[in-house]
Amino acid sequence: MKAMIIQGPNLNMLGIRDPRIYGPVKLDTIHENIKKHAEQMGVEVGFFQSNFEGEIVDKIQECLGQYDGIIINPAAYAHTSVAIRDAIAAVNLPTIEVHISNIHAREEFRHKSLTAAACSGVIAGFGPIGYHLALQGLSQILSEIEAIKNARAQAQTQQTQQQN
Repeated sequence: MKAMIIQGPNLNMLGIRDPRIYGPVKLDTIHENIKKHAEQMGVEVGFFQSNFEGEIVDKIQECLGQYDGIIINPAAYAHTSVAIRDAIAAVNLPTIEVHISNIHAREEFRHKSLTAAACSGVIAGFGPIGYHLALQGLSQILSEIEAIKNARAQAQTQQTQQQN
């Protein structure tokens, strides 16, 4: 399994930006920890961070055919970006949205995520461990997709054998 971790605006400032909300850990450390967890799971991960909406859209589109799923923290773009939402929907890859803080316990405008509707699931408020939870969830979703494909193939084989 290959997963792309996409980080949105200002996440490059983790460890500096309001540690009461986002914690003291820097993005590089979060990525190192994700990579270790992924290796234990047998998952290959890639990382991307941008403060620019169009670059995030481009990266989502580049995942098609290269990755099995996406984990995205769209940050502030979760609340404003129809373009990122549409890109997630267009590639049709299992995608988990992650927020380090509990967006529902913050300002009213953060309570609604436009991007969440295009995602398979959302994890919010668990700090950096949310990415580990997302990896586990993505792995489960992909296992279920594979099981369904195998069951369909087996049913098709049985049907073909019965017709012959």
